[in-house]
Amino acid sequence: MSFKSIMREFKEIKEGIGSISSRGVEGKHWRGRARSHIAPDETPEETDQIDQGQWANLPPELLLDIIMRVEESESSWPARVVVVHCASVCRSWREITKEIVKTPEQCGRLTFPISLKQPGPRESPIQCFIKRDNATSTFLLYYGLVPSEGENDKLLLAARKIRRATCTDFIVSLVSDDFSRASNTYVGKLRSNFLGTKFTMYDSEPTFEVPRQLARRTSRRFHPRQVSLRLPACNYCIATITYELNVLRSRGPRRMHCIMHSIPMSSIEEGGTVQTLTSIPETFNSQFPHPSSSIGKELVSDNSSARASRSPVLAEGSEELLVLKNKAPRWHEQLQCWCLNFRGRVTVASVKNFQLVATAEPSHNVPAADQERVILQFGKIGKDIFTMDYFYPLSAFQAFAICLSSFDTKPACE
Repeated sequence: MSFKSIMREFKEIKEGIGSISSRGVEGKHWRGRARSHIAPDETPEETDQIDQGQWANLPPELLLDIIMRVEESESSWPARVVVVHCASVCRSWREITKEIVKTPEQCGRLTFPISLKQPGPRESPIQCFIKRDNATSTFLLYYGLVPSEGENDKLLLAARKIRRATCTDFIVSLVSDDFSRASNTYVGKLRSNFLGTKFTMYDSEPTFEVPRQLARRTSRRFHPRQVSLRLPACNYCIATITYELNVLRSRGPRRMHCIMHSIPMSSIEEGGTVQTLTSIPETFNSQFPHPSSSIGKELVSDNSSARASRSPVLAEGSEELLVLKNKAPRWHEQLQCWCLNFRGRVTVASVKNFQLVATAEPSHNVPAADQERVILQFGKIGKDIFTMDYFYPLSAFQAFAICLSSFDTKPACE
């Protein structure tokens, strides 16, 4: 408590004691007065109207037409920032903007930060590129085909690589200058094992409402008494990425598998859907007991054991999980190298280049045309510049984390 607040309390106590002592003297004056009546205070409604601002008084039909015109005209960044500004005017504008702006699966556009955790479009990919900075060990994901000359590209996500004694962490944030896991810009992380052959993807928020018994099994990042209730206090395991060992280097390029714990296999079947976040859910701090063993510790290390890696967001046994694998390249006799058709989006040969397709069995109701459909492709186009194109059912965050696993050193897989 500050010194000013302490003095203010002493002053209030002193005034209260003075009023009590003078009550007997002034009591005779109150007997001759009329009875006082307390009228209801109706100012909160006026205050709420003031907080909304003068723009909140527009007719809903007119406001709906205005925002619809803005949303249709500003279809690309940086001009699309006007749509975000419309949602920042007041509460009524924000609610209408949220109703008009569709998810990336529906419109193929990224508008709000929540769009980064929503599935991409089904027909055409969302095309991005990644810039790598080896000096700072950071990776920046931008929205667009290739870097522009004016460097006005829209930054979507940023990641920093942190080497530890037994693993490597990629901390993902919404900004490029704050990678603190206690910040409200923290999105999630990717953690590797010692050999760099297995990666676990963690999300700061569940992809949808997690049952209480599953929520208790997620790994805690901070003790709940050490952080704000508005900040996420847990990491939710949403995917596992594994690279096959290739010690003898006799099996060609890397082989990877991605088990998406938050996406069911039924999502890519005919008529299948995946649950989509429409807003950031409330934190689940109240669902976790306070462990007495960790009281007084500011940080609680993540549980990277096998139990934590098997804590999917979907209930175990409820649905079969989606499994992605890299598309097998073909050997080019003239070029004497392994080749894939990246449709012009990749121009430089690299061991990091890959395309992911779904692992579909004959028992799955997946059309033949979708069994070889590329869901995510990643490749090099220049020095420290890579392209990333992703489709439904992956989100931008999931696709970015999978691509980050390709940057880690894997001496046993190459």
